[in-house]
Amino acid sequence: MYINTNSMSTVVANNLQSHYSELASSTQRLSTGLRVNSAADDAAGLAIRELMRTDISALNQGVRNANDAISLIQTADGALAVIDEKLIRMKELAEQAATGTYDSTQRLMIDSEYQAMASEITRIANATDFNGIHLLDGSLSSSTHDGSGMSSTGKLKVHFGTANDSAEDYYYVQIGNCTASALGVGNSADAGPRTEAQYVALYNLSFDVAVPLNAYYQYTAAPPEVQGQFDPNQTANGYWNQGHTRYYVFASDRSGNVHVLDGFNNFETDTNLTAGNGGTSISTQDLAQKALVSINKAIVSKDKIRASLGALQNRLENTVSNLQTQAENLQSAESRISDVDVASEMTQFVRKQILTQSSVAMLSQANSMPKMAMQIIGG
Repeated sequence: MYINTNSMSTVVANNLQSHYSELASSTQRLSTGLRVNSAADDAAGLAIRELMRTDISALNQGVRNANDAISLIQTADGALAVIDEKLIRMKELAEQAATGTYDSTQRLMIDSEYQAMASEITRIANATDFNGIHLLDGSLSSSTHDGSGMSSTGKLKVHFGTANDSAEDYYYVQIGNCTASALGVGNSADAGPRTEAQYVALYNLSFDVAVPLNAYYQYTAAPPEVQGQFDPNQTANGYWNQGHTRYYVFASDRSGNVHVLDGFNNFETDTNLTAGNGGTSISTQDLAQKALVSINKAIVSKDKIRASLGALQNRLENTVSNLQTQAENLQSAESRISDVDVASEMTQFVRKQILTQSSVAMLSQANSMPKMAMQIIGG
């Protein structure tokens, strides 16, 4: 028996310390509900869990981004529905003014409402915005995206993915100009053949070169609306170049200046190139009859925009559903790594609690062992 060194007490104390540490860890897991509370619990599991958590948070924010884009599209579509009503009324007024049973004074009265409808279309297009982003005035009509700052222009980029390395992480929202002038109706519409700037805006063409009045320029296959206007055999002002591969569009502005536009190989013809736009007014019977055609074109242009927005809204709604499913599955995977199994941990907790209590009792017994030496000394 030893008095200075109680090795039995030391062994029991070490066991008590180990059991107590395990009991504290089990208590922490049961109180937090997490199996991994620090890197020491599971270093690899902690790293995987944190990466999953960042993706889950990003996916949930992506859902909100997509829903915001749906709200934006619904705002634009709602305004276009009102513009549709105005165009229908304008078609009705043009039909009324196209008949011969009205005199010029009465047609002017009809035209005043026609112009008011056109002005209202422009007002709606200019006033429709979502969070300060103008939707129908042409701000989002460009095919290029410029998101460099607060005054970004062009198509709008809706981001919802967890990265930025593929088209699967974002969509573009592109909305054409829906003002009366862009639709080709009302006094603000172009009354004559379009200028080069209007062609560029309408067809997204690149302005190639401007030529002086009465000049001629080379082309290999003129679009139908300019055939016969320019003589390819004139040698003084131009010539026919059989080797040229591009279509050139010739147009006169209101001042009579002739311009040439490069339409590339997929030029979309404009039947109003020489005849002018008939949707400007219905003050005469002839203008009213032409306006019927122009209003039909405006309605088709507007319907194309609405159809495109509707298709994109459906895609975004499917995207929201897919993102929610991804977040749900990723949350389940993260839970299996991070969350504690309460039933299993409770079993371990009871075991460690018993061992700790037993170690405390044995430590008390071990500490009392040196007292037995006194009995020998005193005996």
